[in-house]
Amino acid sequence: MHEGGTGSDTGLTDGAGVDREFLALERELAVFLRRARASSGEMAREVHPELEPAAYGLLVRLEEGGPQRATELAAYFGVGKATMSRQLHALEDLGLVAREPDPADGRASLVRLTDEGVTRFRHVRDARRDRYMSKLAGWDPREVAELARLLHQLNARAGT
Repeated sequence: MHEGGTGSDTGLTDGAGVDREFLALERELAVFLRRARASSGEMAREVHPELEPAAYGLLVRLEEGGPQRATELAAYFGVGKATMSRQLHALEDLGLVAREPDPADGRASLVRLTDEGVTRFRHVRDARRDRYMSKLAGWDPREVAELARLLHQLNARAGT
């Protein structure tokens, strides 16, 4: 059931051989990402007025995963060491993260959230969660769980 007889068996194509499902996915992801960037900027400013939007994700990762090496963070986010170093220095200057010796290798250091970083981050995270709960109040909890599962699956495959 394809227009023009091209494309895969998974759905209709747009006549140029592109599955409509993937065009719809691309469109919806573009809107989602644009809104997420704007939201990330707002959340970063709520944590600290001088916090860069891109650095907010570092706080998320450190809060969830605990102390980590800068090289691990750079690999996780797919950025270079110089970019990660710059973002971490900015977070250190704001008092949100600190470095400590890595007990497994005294030559290396681990980056961790400071008490101030934890307090500020959790306040903003909890407010964000409340906004999500409000926006998705009409959703069945299973739909929310399915969305989270699918986004996790997408994120896991995007990193490979």
